[in-house]
Amino acid sequence: MPQAQYPEIRALCLFAGMTEANFQSLMRGAYVHNFPPQIELIGEGEPSDFLHIVLSGSVDLFSTWNGRDTSLATVRPISTFILAATIKNAPYLMSARTLEKSRIVLIPSQDVRAVFDVDGNFARAIVTELAQCYRSVIKAQKDLKLRTSLERLANHLLRHQKRAGGGGSFELDFEKRRLASVLGMTAENLSRAFKGLQPYGVTVEGPRIYIDDQADLERFAKPTPLIDDHSI
Repeated sequence: MPQAQYPEIRALCLFAGMTEANFQSLMRGAYVHNFPPQIELIGEGEPSDFLHIVLSGSVDLFSTWNGRDTSLATVRPISTFILAATIKNAPYLMSARTLEKSRIVLIPSQDVRAVFDVDGNFARAIVTELAQCYRSVIKAQKDLKLRTSLERLANHLLRHQKRAGGGGSFELDFEKRRLASVLGMTAENLSRAFKGLQPYGVTVEGPRIYIDDQADLERFAKPTPLIDDHSI
């Protein structure tokens, strides 16, 4: 893998505290690929041969069962997926596909496990990241089970608005069909939910969202860091 990519990877919390020798050992077995959009990178049930790092682009983590599929998460730069399967040496529980042209690093899982056994700082960083992933899953479950579809959409828009800079208008970062899947809805239910938010100052024009009454939308959505802040 080109050494020019090393500083970006080294800066991740997962790798920042490990010894230089162990980091170099991981990088010797790693390689980087450019993938076009809509390429399946891994399939659920397959052996977890690699730890993946998204350097650019974005990746959809999804699952299928009995003819149905659902999007579970979006991975953006610079971050890893799917760490738990790599450490446990277990099959992937999700599939992954590129949403756009993406540059991705692949590190052999056996190398990650070998360094985990000898580098205490790396091991602690892995435990921390897995704990954060676990907390994110709990928050997603709370969002899905405690909120109505209208409340889920309202809070998703508020979270996305914050990521987009906090302005009164912003564009969705993926198509509405996928948004419906992420929120556990059908496309028809999502359309009705958008209409249901109109009294709270939400206007939709294609992929662009306008929030005309921020306070009213927040009073309805009741965002809370115990569900909506995935950084804690």
